[in-house]
Amino acid sequence: MQYPLDVSDADDARQTRRDMLAQLDDYILPRLDQLDAPLLAVVGGSTGAGKSTLVNSLVRRKVSDAGVLRPTTRSPVLVHHPDDVGWFDELRILPDLPRVAIHDQAGGALRLVADDGLPAGVAILDAPDVDSVVTENRTLAAQLLAAADLWLFVTTAARYSDAVPWDFLRAAADRQAAVAVVLDRVAPDAVSEVRGHLAAMLAQHGLSDAPLLVVEETAPDDTGLLPEDAVASVRAWLDGLAADESARNEIVRRTLDGAISGTLRQIPKLADAADHQVEVLERLRAEITHVYGKAVKRIDDASADGSMLRGEVLARWQDFVGTGDFMRSLEAKVGRVRDRVTAFLRGRPQPAAAVGEAIEHGLAAMIVEEANRAAEKADGKWRDSAAGRALLAGDDLTRTASDLPERSARTVREWQDAVLAMVRSEGADKRFNARLLSFGVNGLGLALMIVVFASTAGLTGAEVGVAGGTAVVGQRLLEAFFGDEAVRRLAARARADLSQRVEELLRTEAVRFTDRLGGLPVEAGAGDALRAALVTVEQAREDHA
Repeated sequence: MQYPLDVSDADDARQTRRDMLAQLDDYILPRLDQLDAPLLAVVGGSTGAGKSTLVNSLVRRKVSDAGVLRPTTRSPVLVHHPDDVGWFDELRILPDLPRVAIHDQAGGALRLVADDGLPAGVAILDAPDVDSVVTENRTLAAQLLAAADLWLFVTTAARYSDAVPWDFLRAAADRQAAVAVVLDRVAPDAVSEVRGHLAAMLAQHGLSDAPLLVVEETAPDDTGLLPEDAVASVRAWLDGLAADESARNEIVRRTLDGAISGTLRQIPKLADAADHQVEVLERLRAEITHVYGKAVKRIDDASADGSMLRGEVLARWQDFVGTGDFMRSLEAKVGRVRDRVTAFLRGRPQPAAAVGEAIEHGLAAMIVEEANRAAEKADGKWRDSAAGRALLAGDDLTRTASDLPERSARTVREWQDAVLAMVRSEGADKRFNARLLSFGVNGLGLALMIVVFASTAGLTGAEVGVAGGTAVVGQRLLEAFFGDEAVRRLAARARADLSQRVEELLRTEAVRFTDRLGGLPVEAGAGDALRAALVTVEQAREDHA
């Protein structure tokens, strides 16, 4: 789950996910795979704390750049014993950092330095400043510290209470990482006071067991190295770790266990955020479904409540059926009506085409109008939420696609053709005169459309008329040929067919919105899968313990 939707907890979830994956790739999995690898101590701290000078002084040669120019350490430098070189390839630790053998001025690579000035079994990594003015350096420093078995924090007598380093130290305490602190540049007469104050602060932050090593203030020699006796306490501590395999193993075990625990603690939050993503995605999709469903319903209602029997459609239909003789002819017996209708339809092809065109134009215009109304509503609903706004970005979807009028007209024509096919099929089962049917299909089809347009207006036989009685004309005409039951069945089929075609047409419009959801990496059940994985891992840890 990548948390692509912009919801309230998405930013935190994305960062947590990135941190967890980095922790797994950079430390947990490599360390679990090779528990006997050398202990990696990452040297971190504030700008100007003397980290690089300390590393160089421990090795007794310049392996990391030091100086007054900030930031000095642009690329991390990992110093190890020559026998340990195989442990630090790109496959085992920090896989996203390429390895280089010389100083990388541009940054972004890990420089490896083999030197027998360090004992085998312990490696030191000089990291960029945790409070660097360069964002990339701060990010890299945090990544390197997360990949460490041991955090060797360097601070000074003047800056040991700075806030940024303590944020990292608190994080170390929270994840139970092994920490040692080097108090650098302390005036000899202030060692006791400053050391005591810093020790109290460490205890206050849950780091009372962290070794506190002091480097007294002294001038470096011509090569930039501190005197050996100045760094003797730090060197002795490192040598002790190198000589004590059980002590190294304890540090690794503690830090690894803390890293795993810290990672597992984040899973419930990620699971909840995954649930939230699914919830918002379903809501966004449901909003579009609802808006366009309502549009289909409005078109469905308007195409059946007599609304279509107005304006041009009504005028063309009245031209077609007439208002005098033809109306009176419906009062005659069925056989006589058929004869009169046959003669009527045979002689008036043009009005039939005019009625069909009027229906096409009127119905297509209504579809486009409702589709525009739905588009505006859908766009507005999505813009009410941050997730919807981000999905829409700078696109304006308040109007329909430019080709919708053409597609709407085509949909109506296809429906009209289907209605004529229904009439033709129904007529084939009747014992009518074939010549009558061949001349009357268009007229009967138009009559069926008119009946569909008045199907919810309470029209029953000749009892109620719509638009001055014109709809009842079509119904009586159809009844004369097919009977009451067949007319009801045909009208229901034609109406359902129109609704289905309109629904499909508007679905293609809704896709302008829903397609923005389809490619998102939001998985239903991802939250439950994370919770189940957490239970499995915790049970395995308990069994192993």
